[in-house]
Amino acid sequence: MVHTFKMFDKYIALDVNSGCVHDMDKLSYDIINFLNVKNFAPTSSEAKFKLIDDLKYDYDRGEISDALADIAELYENGMLWAKDDFEIASNLKENAPVKAMCLHVSHDCNLRCKYCFADEGKYHTEKRELMTAETGKRAMDYLVEHSGHRRNLEVDFFGGEPLMNFEVVKEVVEYARELEKKHNKVFRFTVTTNGILLDEKKLEYINENMSNIVLSIDGRKEVNDRMRYRADGSGSYDKIVPIFQKVAESRNQDNYYVRGTFTRENLDFSKDVIHLADLGFKQISIEPVVCGEETDYSLREEDLPKIFNEYESLVKEYVKRIKEGNGFNFFHFMIDLEEGPCIIKRLSGCGCGCEYLAVAPNGDVYPCHQFVGSEEYKMGSLYDSNGLNKELRSTFEKCNVYTKPDCDSCFAKFFCSGGCIANACLINGDMNKPHKLSCEMMKKRVECSLYAKAALAD
Repeated sequence: MVHTFKMFDKYIALDVNSGCVHDMDKLSYDIINFLNVKNFAPTSSEAKFKLIDDLKYDYDRGEISDALADIAELYENGMLWAKDDFEIASNLKENAPVKAMCLHVSHDCNLRCKYCFADEGKYHTEKRELMTAETGKRAMDYLVEHSGHRRNLEVDFFGGEPLMNFEVVKEVVEYARELEKKHNKVFRFTVTTNGILLDEKKLEYINENMSNIVLSIDGRKEVNDRMRYRADGSGSYDKIVPIFQKVAESRNQDNYYVRGTFTRENLDFSKDVIHLADLGFKQISIEPVVCGEETDYSLREEDLPKIFNEYESLVKEYVKRIKEGNGFNFFHFMIDLEEGPCIIKRLSGCGCGCEYLAVAPNGDVYPCHQFVGSEEYKMGSLYDSNGLNKELRSTFEKCNVYTKPDCDSCFAKFFCSGGCIANACLINGDMNKPHKLSCEMMKKRVECSLYAKAALAD
């Protein structure tokens, strides 16, 4: 499968199975499109005859022959229309060790974000609660016990707002450090915070003990405060911006992300990304909200043209700033074409429900943080001697791009791994039916990312 697209001054072809990206002239682009439509191999004599006849009014016969010969060489070397030999690797998650855990140390929050999938921190339960140190330590034991041969383990302190339970966070970290020595493991910690409670003392501890920190902010003040407000209705922007700037500088503009969400109320979200860049942040992620269409802020299919234009506008500015020496990283434009994820990762995605688990404050275990509170997807408990639900785990193990019919003809499937399983389950009720709107946005982001690679290579 070869996907072609034009963006600004670039004609680009992506060979889906080999991962090769070709920045080409318009003639080669027209030839590949012709071969795609007619389903001809570039080495076919019939293809050459019909191609010359089709393009004879636009190009010289010799130019067509030379370009076709170059394309045929790429085809013979497996760089265009390469075979798909990856399905054999699609079952390699079976009995895979657990390598990452999202630890919900707080099901409470000091913000009341309008779009919060976690029900303002409560996760659709009757009460707000904090994880005990005992449960946090048991989670670390569980992770080590089920990590098998894996030495490097990852833990994300999550909520709600995890800094509301920071003493337990510290106890869990110190306990995990003891486990490292006993079991020859290495823990990599991350904390995701809205920043309201982040002070110098906490930041010092985080910088000393955590590999990454995710800072929640949506962009411009009016955008952020419309969605991310406190219980009394006041906004969070003025409080968190100077704190987040200090975090970024204290970490030498690396190993952190400012992470936001865009909704139907700020479809001009490229301005929010640029606003964050202008505030001095170098690591930026702005994600589309995913929810049912019953809310006034949910994204709809009719919004896609505007969203696509925003991504194009953003990538143009993104490339311009990098070339000027004032660049920033935007999460969705960061594609590694040389040493990216292994094929198993590209087929299966994040590994939720098998390699990656989430633990609620009471010790209940779920496939990932977005499933927490959903009884249908509860896998068991850290305190259950019978272990986790093997049938449910097996279902997640088997899920990959080859179990999703919608992925068969999609050029982006090896970049998105079939999309977010949680979104598919919670929106469509089927982990093998990807969320359509997310798919369309992902395809656009892949094109923008490939354009950025080509433009920056000039």
